[in-house]
Amino acid sequence: MTTRPTPAAAKLLVDCLIEQGCERIFTVPGESFLQVLDALGQQDQIDLVTCRQEGGVAMMACADGAMTQRPGVAFVTRGPGATNASIGVHVAMQDSQPMIMFVGDVDSEMRDREGFQEVDFAAFFGPIAKWAARIDSADRIPEYVARAYATAISGRPGPVVLALPEDMLSRDTEAAPRNRVERPAQAPCPDAMQAMMALIADAASPVAVIGGAGWNAKAREHFQLFAERLGIPVATAFRRQDAISPSSRVYAGNLGYGPNPKLVERVKNADLVLAVGARLGEATTDGYTVPPLVDAERRLIHVHPDPNELNSVYPADLAICAEMDEFAESAALWNDGDTIDFDAGAEAHAEWQSWATAHPAQQFALDMGQCVQFMRDTLPADTIICNGAGNFAGWWHRYWRYEGYPTQLAPTCGAMGYGVPAAVAAALRFPQRTVVAVAGDGDFMMNGQELATAVQHDANMIVIVVDNSAYGTIRMHQEREFPGEDRISGTRLANPDFAALASAYGGWSATAKTTQEFKDALVAAEGRGGLRLIHCHIDIEQLAASGATVSGLRSK
Repeated sequence: MTTRPTPAAAKLLVDCLIEQGCERIFTVPGESFLQVLDALGQQDQIDLVTCRQEGGVAMMACADGAMTQRPGVAFVTRGPGATNASIGVHVAMQDSQPMIMFVGDVDSEMRDREGFQEVDFAAFFGPIAKWAARIDSADRIPEYVARAYATAISGRPGPVVLALPEDMLSRDTEAAPRNRVERPAQAPCPDAMQAMMALIADAASPVAVIGGAGWNAKAREHFQLFAERLGIPVATAFRRQDAISPSSRVYAGNLGYGPNPKLVERVKNADLVLAVGARLGEATTDGYTVPPLVDAERRLIHVHPDPNELNSVYPADLAICAEMDEFAESAALWNDGDTIDFDAGAEAHAEWQSWATAHPAQQFALDMGQCVQFMRDTLPADTIICNGAGNFAGWWHRYWRYEGYPTQLAPTCGAMGYGVPAAVAAALRFPQRTVVAVAGDGDFMMNGQELATAVQHDANMIVIVVDNSAYGTIRMHQEREFPGEDRISGTRLANPDFAALASAYGGWSATAKTTQEFKDALVAAEGRGGLRLIHCHIDIEQLAASGATVSGLRSK
């Protein structure tokens, strides 16, 4: 039998990815990019992770980009594969995370005939990606790949989608990979820093809101030094809780859904808001009210790496376009002359500590607040917590301490089904760290099939499924708007035995119906490796970490 060589174009594409530092690719294989699969099989520098559904592929790539600050890479096939994966592109865009998704496309001769699984990918993904294009020439593969990396990591990071015509991948080419591209360094203007310090010195009740585009460990360390020196209360944007150490004496808690009411009032009443990295989107600002969108009594200093974000929604009194780490380092080293010292940071931190301490709720057999607090006392401080969307996540947002970096993988766009695939990506990226996926019963079923990927690729991870047999968040809104047992519509769920399901995938599992059973199960899980799942049964009455209950909402 004659062995067919790997096409030059496909090999070039893989070589370009290696040159850009790609270490891992997530995929569901498709016949539209067989040539690339063959090229990947002939090398050992990129780990190929075979997943079970393209939604899981894209979520894993998004999470990988969030952890590394280099684009997470996904390969999916045309039509159904790409549309399944579109949710991950949307998450990467709204979360400002670098990602590149390659889509096997129809043969060039079939284009515009609505051929088998044909989609105009530039038109389809254009509104939800930073750049969407098609590589028609094999000789231009290095150009497109380098540009994709540059686009994904520059300014406000985000996703890029590149379509790969099937015939293009089979062509000959003598092109060579371009050199690795890096995120451009962008220091803040010294005059702007001087103006910022003057505004802070004039403020009576400033507050900082941090975390978002381009945030990294260096930004975390230096901004914390700056904020502690001045004593400014620091709140984190929605699901950016690892942007500062929770043990910092100025950490004030998180904004978003279910924040500390005292923090909300503090931000509303602030006469100066220093927003660093945060877009100040709808979730972080509670519908653009925290802080108010327009307030003559409030000044806003907005620091962001992308000029298009500055003054796009909130009007800034001072806009600073800079990299997060460059800005934070400049701020930490800035000599402000006269010492600026606020007491509010320590006050806000004490308020957060009180709010973030769980007290026993005797009416519930399985008390989620106590469970999370036990996790905090049991698992390592640098444990990575991964979650999708749902009220269940509020218990971790309120009571967990995101001490290391990165330790929080959670979609700011509120996408369900993120937690399990994100945990797979985290377990593969940091095999020596503890990784926990937390999911509601509805959330888990969105991408729970990726447990098979976890087992196949030897990922060490704990999964906690919070099962109240309902789409709990929507049920909460129903009880607010249309209270009554006879008004429940579309939110009840008939669930499988999640513990048995995990066992069927080849993992270890346990069931918990009381707080003590959860504690026993967590201790047992921590002492094992591989996939471990704890199926927690909670009463629908226990709606949210805020203390909201069905009966309480109905009584109002």
